[in-house]
Formats: sequence, structure tokens, C-alpha cells
Amino acid sequence: MKKVLLLTVLFLATAVTYAGGYRVSLQGNKSLAMGHTGVAVINSSELVFFNPAGLVYLENKLSVSVGAHGVLANVNYQNSATGENAMTDSGVGTPFYAYVSYQANDWLAFGLGIYTPYGSGVTYEDDWAGSHLVNNIDLKAIFIQPTISIKITDKFSVGGGPIYATGGVTFNKNLNRTLSDLDGNRTEVTLEQSGISNWGWTASWMLKASENLTFGMNYRSEIILSAEDGDATFENVPNSPATPFAATTFDAELPLPAEWSTGMSYKHDKFLFAIDYNRTMWNVYESLSVDFAPAEIQDTELLRNYKDSSTYRFGIQYNASESFTLRGGYYFDESPVQSGYFAPETPRNDSNGYTAGLTFRVGSRLEIDASFLYLHFKEVDASYDYFVEGSNGLQNQYSSFRGTYKSSAFVPGLGITYKL
Repeated sequence: MKKVLLLTVLFLATAVTYAGGYRVSLQGNKSLAMGHTGVAVINSSELVFFNPAGLVYLENKLSVSVGAHGVLANVNYQNSATGENAMTDSGVGTPFYAYVSYQANDWLAFGLGIYTPYGSGVTYEDDWAGSHLVNNIDLKAIFIQPTISIKITDKFSVGGGPIYATGGVTFNKNLNRTLSDLDGNRTEVTLEQSGISNWGWTASWMLKASENLTFGMNYRSEIILSAEDGDATFENVPNSPATPFAATTFDAELPLPAEWSTGMSYKHDKFLFAIDYNRTMWNVYESLSVDFAPAEIQDTELLRNYKDSSTYRFGIQYNASESFTLRGGYYFDESPVQSGYFAPETPRNDSNGYTAGLTFRVGSRLEIDASFLYLHFKEVDASYDYFVEGSNGLQNQYSSFRGTYKSSAFVPGLGITYKL
């Protein structure tokens, strides 16, 4: 089965607002407020995601953290040579998370996480200049992660567990730049699939070198999401033997790349400083393809050739009083997209993330967590040089789509933490 076209694309476009490739980095309000650091920060059950090994060091027997983020993002496209321009209408995405940890005894803890590492959507105006590559995308994906944390010594622990990934996607594009019916309506294809699922795993360790200094590392495996018999629907197809497009099915395969993160934190008086480094193995994402069921419909391959990329994260926390904890942070996120492969479903470049937030304690058990992220992508003039022209992909000749992209996102978040 071929790696498939637009199912993968679906997952891609949503990442415009969040992180490299199609990764969504919004896994906790406490962590996001500190530049999305957390591999070596022991503060709540958000550790289920960031470093399961740290759960055994939490002070409370039970810790519950739930929350969501509202994503308001836009992408502006312009081709100064042709005068063409477009702006996305991405609406408001709402990635969420829920984590629970339980201390069985002084050396064993259990955790469960439910979170959305891929979500939201992006929409261009129909028939815009790049509609042969993408019109709109909508994605919903959920990860479910049970974990265990074991203290090997007073200062060293390990943790990990399986990850169950499930989701669904909808994607729409024009078949090419020109094909239309007798009324002039451009020919479109819509791909839909739900219930896509597979398993992966995560493993981690944590070292409390001293009361003030902590180190940690976490690894998440690659997960391959495969879809079979997804729905492919064609609209405005000319009535001709040369255009044999009818409702059919397709197969798909999407690699969610492996990634590892390492970090350290240091406490000094009322301050906590954290640094994380993340490496994502994007080189697994080589191409998008579509494998339609009937042989009459030409399969398509869109090259991507992503490269591995890094994210550098910095955070600070200040315990202002018994009721308030203040946080701030910054991260730099490298783009995995190489020159000549810049497609509008992932119109992103290197980005700078600026974060802030706070926790307000309501009594001894309940905390209200708030965060805010402003994500600014470096303006880029780039092209995608590997689209195959022709109504059916029959012409073995590449064409280029170029433009200048400006992107940014505002992401407020709110959550609660309950400790017992």
C-alpha cells in the first residue's frame, strides 16, 4: 500500500499555528506558560506527557490536571509577481488535555493522559491561487496514554507506557489549476476518514541530582496511522472518458515521527528555571501519495522530504505568594521544511514563541492555571516545486508554486489542577 496523499496533508495544515511539521505543542497550561518546558519540572500530573518518570516525585497522592487552549491563527499569502493573495480562515481550534496521577506508595506511581497532539483546521478561499494543493483541512486526533513511574533510588526514577492514537480527517483540494465542468466550476476532490488508530509507546528517566537540580529525558516512538477505504468524493467533473473521476475509496498511511526531549531545572529561593531541548525525527516524512481504488484514477505523489528539526525551550517560574505563581518563557522552533518543498498546507517557517501565565490557588487542593502564547513565524518567500501538472497526473512534469507567507497565532489557555 502506498503512502497516501491527502490524509497526511490533513494532519499537516493544522500545524501552522503550533509547531514544526504537523505537531501541536499545547500539552499543559503550566508548562506552556514556561515556554512549554516540563521534562525536568515536578509540579503536577502534566508530567504524564512531559516525563512519566517524574510522577513518583509528586507530593500528593492524587493529582488531576485538565485544560484547553483557544487557537486563533492566520496565514497571509502573496505573490508579488502576479498580484495573487489569500488569507486563511482557521476559526478557533480548541486542543485539550486531561492527566491523572496516583501515588501507590513511595516508589510506585500510575498515570493516565488524554490529549490532542493534532487538531484544529485551516481554510483558504475556494479556487484561490494554490487550490490545486489545498482548499481546506479539518483534523481531530486524540492520544490516550497510560503510564507507570518507578523510583529506582531516592534520586533516580524511570517511567513510560503505551500510547493509543485515534483520529479522523477531512481534506479538500482542486484536482489541478484549470480543470472545470461546462459551467466553469473547478473540479474538486474531498477525502474523508475517521476511526484511524494505532499504538506507540513512551519511555523516560529523571535524576534529582540535588534538592535544587533536576535532569530528565523522555522519548516517544514513531506511530504509523494507516487508513483503509477512506471516502474520496469528486465534484464538478467534466463528462469525458479522459476524466474518469467518480466517488471511490483510498488507502492512507501517516507517519507521526519519533521525538525525544531532554531538560533540566534549577530552583533558587522562590525561582525555578527550566531548559528543554526537543529533537523530532521528521526525516520519516518523505512524501504524500494518494492510492485510489480504481486503476483508472491516476495515483499521485507529492514529495515532502522533511528534515529532522530541533526546538529550544526556556522557562522561569516565580512563587509570588501563597496564592500566586507567575511564569514566563520563550522557545525557538526550527522548521523541518526544506527549500523547494514549501507547501501551503504547512505554510510555516522557523518560529519564535513567547509565553506567560500564572497559577491561582483556591485553597489547598484546587489551582486555576492560565497561559498565553504568541507565536510568530519568520516571513518567508518560498516555493513548492514538485506538483505534477495534468488533469490526472499523467504528465510527468513538475511545476512550481511560489509566494510570500506571513503567519502568526494567539493562543490563550485555561485549566485547573486538583491535588489530594
